[in-house]
Order: sequence, then structure tokens, then C-alpha cells
Amino acid sequence: MIELKPDWPEAEERLSALWDYRHLGRPCMAVTAPLGDQSRRVELWNLLTAEGRPDAQQTHPSSALLTSVPPAPPSNVARWLDPEWVVADALHRMGSTWWGGEAIPSYLMLAGWMVSLGGQPCFGPDTIWFEPVSWVDYSGPSPFRNRSDDPWLARYRELYLAMAKAAGWGCFLLGAPTLLPANDLLSMHMGTCEFLIALMDEPAWMAEAILQGARDQLAIKAELADAVRPHHAYWYGNAGWMPFWAPEPFASTQSDVSCMLSPAQFDRFVLPEVTLWGEAHGALWYHLDGGNARQHLPCLLDLPTMRVMQYVPTPEEPPNGRAHLDLYRTIQDAGCIVHVTVPPEEVEPLVRALDPALLMLETAVSTPEDGQELLDAAERWTRAGHTG
Repeated sequence: MIELKPDWPEAEERLSALWDYRHLGRPCMAVTAPLGDQSRRVELWNLLTAEGRPDAQQTHPSSALLTSVPPAPPSNVARWLDPEWVVADALHRMGSTWWGGEAIPSYLMLAGWMVSLGGQPCFGPDTIWFEPVSWVDYSGPSPFRNRSDDPWLARYRELYLAMAKAAGWGCFLLGAPTLLPANDLLSMHMGTCEFLIALMDEPAWMAEAILQGARDQLAIKAELADAVRPHHAYWYGNAGWMPFWAPEPFASTQSDVSCMLSPAQFDRFVLPEVTLWGEAHGALWYHLDGGNARQHLPCLLDLPTMRVMQYVPTPEEPPNGRAHLDLYRTIQDAGCIVHVTVPPEEVEPLVRALDPALLMLETAVSTPEDGQELLDAAERWTRAGHTG
């Protein structure tokens, strides 16, 4: 049971059916809306509790539901890494949101990027980035490794465990650490130009550096999972950005740099890392980043561990919606689940046109009432059948 989502049993059933290539009357849909004042939150909490567990009595909402807005963080570093501030912000944001349908209460800890194979992070109010190294010695072993004395890794570990403590056994979905793959990290640490040149000039060194970095990332991920699994039920899954849960563990990965790689380069330098992640976890959720990365879709869909494909169009493309129906159909024809964020007006065309057993939509509306109306309408559109 997820404490911040009293109707979780129904959502869990629908997400489990999706993982099994089935639907229960409509596609899975994560619909969120802002909640109003405290009395409104209590009213909705009691309503959801009664609907999610018909035998339940009226109850007081979790204290996390009613947390106030935390003060501004004292620095950009604290914005991302201070456990006290991040936990307070997470509880406030989750408690101020209506989590409709298969929306999962969770929070994006972008500080997972601190598990960075030795990178030197820079912090802004909205993101984290890395200063490229000035020089790489290709005659020796890769310097891009996670090390036990890395202070940034230690700070992220402290934050992740603090968030796990706040989550308890099931207040919200903690999810797996948000770790970047080694191929993307090396492109950040080396700088894009140096990275691309090295793929051509030092291919053997780069291939091994990426795979070694991938092993390091997987080791930290396993260590953190072992630390929280005995104390928290939702230790795997996507948290905060494109939240996703399945009835068995899976891994989420990506290759944003692949938009600049040829299919042959992708096969040599990226696919082995993706394969390694799939073999380590049994199933993959993949973030496909923009039109130039779509050339790699055939080999990704051929992977036996590929289960979910998430797509983000480039700014030059139309946003997710009916303009990308051909792409979504290609993914579904390969037996893979499509997971996309769309505006509310694009929900109906996708529900009518795509296989509901292989579809996960995410959208945001203005009120919980609007969200419930959208969920009810999706059942009607599903019953009406496909428009082709």
C-alpha cells in the first residue's frame, strides 16, 4: 500500500496488467492535478481512502500530505543535496498533488547524477552539469570510475538513505537511484567534441571505458538497493520524472549522446552497455531522446529485455501526441509498451488509435475533478475501439 495514494491497490492491478500485456478497461494513465487548501486535501484523502479500501473508516491524512512549503534553500548545492531541505520539498510537493489513475507519488532526486564516475559537478537552481576534464591519457586505464572516497557520491548516498527513511515502508515510491549511463557521463566529462573524436581515434579504449563505467554504476545501484530493500517496499521503479512501476524489478536507462552517433557507433559503444543493464535487471525501460536517436530504435526493440519505450521529441518536432502515431505503432508492433507525456487534449486520439494493453500515458490537468472525468472518458473511448 502506498500511503499517499489510498487507491493504490487498483493502480497496482492496472500496472501489473500492463506489464503482462493486458488492459483493464482502458490504457494505464497517470493523471496529476494540484490540490487546494488543507481542508480540500483532507476531503480528497478521505474520499480516496474510502474508494480505494471500501471497508476503511474516515481517517486523518498522513502528516506528509499536509506539509508546508519549505523555505528557499540556502544554496544551489543544498537545493539538490541537503537531506533536510530535499525531503521537506519532496513531502510538500507530493502532498500538494492529486495522484489520479496510475500516477505514483514520488519525487525526482536529480542528485543521482552525483554517482558520476568521478565527475566534478556544477549546480544551478534548475539543473546539474559537469566541468569537462582538460586532458585524457589514452595510454592508461580510464580515469572515469566511481571511487569510495568520492565526496559527492557520499553526499548522494546520505540523501538517498534519508529519503528512504522518510518514505518508510510505503508512504511513497522511493524508486531506484537516478543514475546516468556511462556513455552519457563520458560525453559530459570529456566534452562532446573530444568524446566523438575519441570514438574514432581510440575506439578500443572508449569501448572498455564505457563498459567499465557501466559496471561501476551497476555496483552502486545494487549497493543502494541492498541498503533500502529491507525497509522500503518500492525500492525500484522510476521516481519523479515519468514515474513507472512494475510487479518485478526493472532498470531505466538511456543514451542522449546517441543522437550524434551512427548506427555502427551505437552498436559498438552504447548497445553493450544497454545490454549489460538489461542482463543485470531482466527488463528495461528506455528513454529515447529525440528524432535523431530514432535511427537506433530497431536494434533497441530487438533486445529481449526491452519492455518500455519512452519518447521525448526534440524542440524541432511536434510534441508527443497524434503527430507521432507511426512511431508509437512501430514500438507497439514490436511488443513494447509506449510511455509518453501528452497534453490532455491528445489523450483521446491516442486512446482511440493505439493498443491499450501496450500504452502508458502521463498528463496533468487543473483539478482532480477534471482528472477523474478524463479517466472515465478513457474507458468509454477504449470500449468504442480503435480508429486505426
